[in-house]
Amino acid sequence: MFRSAAICIITLLLCSLSLWAEARNVMHMRMDGSDSVRYDVQAAVQEPDSTAKVSSADKGIGSSESDESLFVNETDTIRYTYTPLPPLEPATDSLAIAADSVPAKKPGFFKRIINYFGQSAVDKTFQKRMDFSVVAGPSYSSKTSLSIGVLAAGLYRVNRRDSITSPSNVSLFANVSIIGFYYVGIYGNTFFKQNRHRIDYELSFKSQPTDFWGFGYEDAVRNKPGSYTGKKYMVDIKYLYALFRNTYIGTTLNFNYNNAINLTTPDYLDGQRTRYTGLGVGTFIEYDSRDVLTNPYKGLYVSVHGMVQPKAFGDSGHTLWRARATVDYYKKLWKGGILALDLYGEFNSANTPWTMYATFGNSMRMRGYYEGQFNDLNMITFQAELRQRVWRRIGVTVWGGAGNVFRSFDSFEWGQTLPNYGIGLRWEFKSRMNLRLDYGFGCKVKGRLINGLVMSINEAF
Repeated sequence: MFRSAAICIITLLLCSLSLWAEARNVMHMRMDGSDSVRYDVQAAVQEPDSTAKVSSADKGIGSSESDESLFVNETDTIRYTYTPLPPLEPATDSLAIAADSVPAKKPGFFKRIINYFGQSAVDKTFQKRMDFSVVAGPSYSSKTSLSIGVLAAGLYRVNRRDSITSPSNVSLFANVSIIGFYYVGIYGNTFFKQNRHRIDYELSFKSQPTDFWGFGYEDAVRNKPGSYTGKKYMVDIKYLYALFRNTYIGTTLNFNYNNAINLTTPDYLDGQRTRYTGLGVGTFIEYDSRDVLTNPYKGLYVSVHGMVQPKAFGDSGHTLWRARATVDYYKKLWKGGILALDLYGEFNSANTPWTMYATFGNSMRMRGYYEGQFNDLNMITFQAELRQRVWRRIGVTVWGGAGNVFRSFDSFEWGQTLPNYGIGLRWEFKSRMNLRLDYGFGCKVKGRLINGLVMSINEAF
């Protein structure tokens, strides 16, 4: 009796162990709403010779064994069975159909605006021919007063299957102020075939009431300002060809028309006319290892540019020339922190009209100075800028630098070198394209600290 009981107990233990081992190997995989697959993994015994491995492999996917074995890895197989689950209750199906038939609630106006700009910084150039976004709003600067601006920026690829070529960019802008200033234009960069060819372009028209002090450092700090309304048409087109890795040569075409209307201080012109037109052609060589042109995080940019305006191509009565040199350097210091350095020089021939002089105070260099107050034939500037991403698409920047305008190298004076510094706010409007708001400061003239607000797109350099 005890022997029979012991045998029964041992048999039950062995069955329990067998069921427990099988349960550990059994898995369930969901196929859809009503079906499942039950399968168990079995490891075949390793044979000491290669023949056993071959025979085990023969039971793989192509095997016709009746137990539906599937070869997985060397000697392991999966044995599976298909078990459909019972269909859902009719009531459940009707509830699902009713839920699907309820229309989704449309987001409100402000929610749509947030969603629109929330997606604007995502690069969609591989899915769309043109990834375009538009923004509009008020702005203010010391030169143009209160104005309303509209900006449309787009990214695109000439060949959307070419992942090596950088995305091209285009920006259209218009700005109108309460003092009669208006400025419209388009500019951008188009990249072709793995960055081996590139076209940079800018076309603009500007009408701007402006103050005028004369020419050079002494006039800027001594004279009382006059005024005029400046009309300016400008077309600048550059073609670049990749000669070596990151090294480009190219040619440029520049047309400009400038006219000073209603000038109140004509004696400041020193006998020059109020209107000049010219067409110039040039050549240049560049080294450019920047990762992205519109907002670099790393790289080096060196450019030497020369342009000639033949006497027959203008109304100045002289053949004119201009030389420009730029050195920019970018380095990532820490997470979200970029150091950017810029050294720039511009040099013009002695007979260059005043409307083509190098000037302080544009949106790129010596920000905060009144544009045109300090101007002359030649100019050298340097600036260092720290850019920091602080939260999502918002960043800030601080910069400091100096510059000098002078008639010739013989008349260059270190004591006339002017300071420049400021702070700025950044918002990534498109992928690697920032809207920026900069407030810059300069020197003191007659006890007044020069300062000004600049609003623009893309980084200053």
